[in-house]
Amino acid sequence: MTDTAFNASGTHKDTVPEPGIRTILQWLQLPLPPHPADELPSLRSHLKALRELAGTPQQHARALDGLYERSATVISRLLPSLATDLVLPVPRKERRIVRSVLDLLQMLADDTLALLEAGRGQELPDPCQAPGLAVWRSLNAIAQQILVSSLIAAPARTGAWQQLHQTYATARRLQLHAYVPKDLSRSVRDVYRSAILLGCAQPPSMTPPELLFLAAYLERFTGQIEPLPTTAVAAAGMFWIDPARDGPAISCLRKLSPPTVPLDGFSCVRLCLLLKAQIAQLDAGILPQEINLPAFAGTSAGRGVLHRLAERWSDAGKRRFPRRRQDHRTLLATGIDGVWLLSRKGEATDVELSTWLIGNESPDGYAVMHVSGHTGALSVGDVAAVRTGSDPNWQIGIVRWAVSENPEHLELGLQILAPRAVPAILAQPSNQEGTEYFRVLILPAIPRLRSSELLVVVSGVLPTQHQKLILVIEDENVFVREVHCTRVHEQTSSVEILSIESD
Repeated sequence: MTDTAFNASGTHKDTVPEPGIRTILQWLQLPLPPHPADELPSLRSHLKALRELAGTPQQHARALDGLYERSATVISRLLPSLATDLVLPVPRKERRIVRSVLDLLQMLADDTLALLEAGRGQELPDPCQAPGLAVWRSLNAIAQQILVSSLIAAPARTGAWQQLHQTYATARRLQLHAYVPKDLSRSVRDVYRSAILLGCAQPPSMTPPELLFLAAYLERFTGQIEPLPTTAVAAAGMFWIDPARDGPAISCLRKLSPPTVPLDGFSCVRLCLLLKAQIAQLDAGILPQEINLPAFAGTSAGRGVLHRLAERWSDAGKRRFPRRRQDHRTLLATGIDGVWLLSRKGEATDVELSTWLIGNESPDGYAVMHVSGHTGALSVGDVAAVRTGSDPNWQIGIVRWAVSENPEHLELGLQILAPRAVPAILAQPSNQEGTEYFRVLILPAIPRLRSSELLVVVSGVLPTQHQKLILVIEDENVFVREVHCTRVHEQTSSVEILSIESD
C-alpha cells in the first residue's frame, strides 16, 4: 500500500488534512477484515464521501491513492474465491458481491481520471498526482471491470468498451501510452491491449478459472502483438478497433474496416506462433514454470484454453452456417453422469432435467434460454444432452458459451457432436488404488463429417500420454473393447474428447 505519510495526530508532515480526509487516512491504517467482501461497502462509501470533502488537490490525491491501493488488494484477494465458487446462473448473494466490485471499479476509474483534469496545466510534485499514473489506474479499473463481468457470464456494462477506448485515446494524445508505474511491469498500452485481447477471446465461452488464467497469460505476453499495417487486408490474425463502438476489436476476416473509420488495430500472428510453440513444449513434457506460463497451463483445461486462443486470435472468421429463428422447447441435462444415465436407461431415471426455449438453430447446434427446472452444476465446456419434439433420442453436445444478465436469466450455446451416445465404463489401471472405473460416452462416427468415434471422459482422468484404453459396454450382452487415442479433439475444465480407434 502507498504510504499516506501522516503521524499519530492525523496530520501530514507538510499540511493538515481536513477532518473528513483525516478520517479516511486513519481508516486506511486499519487491518483488512478476514473476509474481503466485508470491505467493499466501506470502500465505496469513503470514495463517495471523498468527492464532497473539502481539501487541497494534494490531500484528495493522497486519500484516493490509499483507497485505490486498498481496493486493488481487496479485489485481488476476492476474485480467486469467487472464480472457484461461482455456478451458473450466479446466485443472488455472489452476484451482489460482484455488482459491488463493479461499482467500486467504476468509481475508481472515474475518480482517478478526474485527477488528470484537475491537475492539467499545473506543476504536480506529488507522485500521487502524476498524469501517467491517473490514466494507468483509470484504464486498469475499466479493464478489470470487463474481466469481472465476464466471470459471472454477464456482458460488460453499457459504455464500458467506449470508455476504455476513449481513456486510451487520451493517453495517446498526451503521449502517456508507454507510461509504466513504479514497481509495476505493464504500460498503459499493455493494459489496454490485454483488455482488447480478452474481448477477442470470447469470454462467454470460458469458465471463471479459465478467464483468470487468460488474464495471467495476457499480463506476460500481450507485448507479442504488433501494430496493424495501414495496408491491412482480410488476413488471419488481423483485428481492427472502432473507438466509437461499444465493443472489443473486430476480426478483419469477419469485417474489414470501413474507409470512414481511422484504422487502429493489431496483428496476433506473432502471438499465435508463440502460443503454438508453448503448446508443443507442454506436450513434450516441459513444465509451465519453465516457459513462464501460469501453473494452470499444465492441466488439460489449461492446454485446451491455449488451443482455443490460438484459433480465436488467428481465425476468428465468419460463421460456418446460417442460423434460423425458432421458438420451441427442449429438455436438457448436463454432466457426464446425467448424460450417461439418459443414454443407458432413458428418461425414467433420477436425472435432473430442465426445460429450455430454443431461440435459434443451425446445423451445428442451438442457442437456448432457460425456462424452468433446476439446471444443476452447469458449466461452460461440459457435455450436455438435449431432446426436442417427439424425437426419442438424446442429442449429445457441449456447452460452448453462457450468458447470464441476472439470476433469472441464462442462455447457452450448444454445439451438437452426435445424434446419440453409447454409455460405457473406462477401466483405468492405477498404481496406488488398483483399477479405477469411470463413466464415459462413446459418440459414433458420422459419415462424411467425422470418420472416427469420439470418447468423452471426465477431465484429468487420463494420463498425459494416452495408452491403450479398455472400455466395458453393456447392451444385450457385456463386451470389452480395446481402443487407442488417435488425437485429442477437445479439452475443457469438465471433459476431454478424444478420437479413438479399435485395436
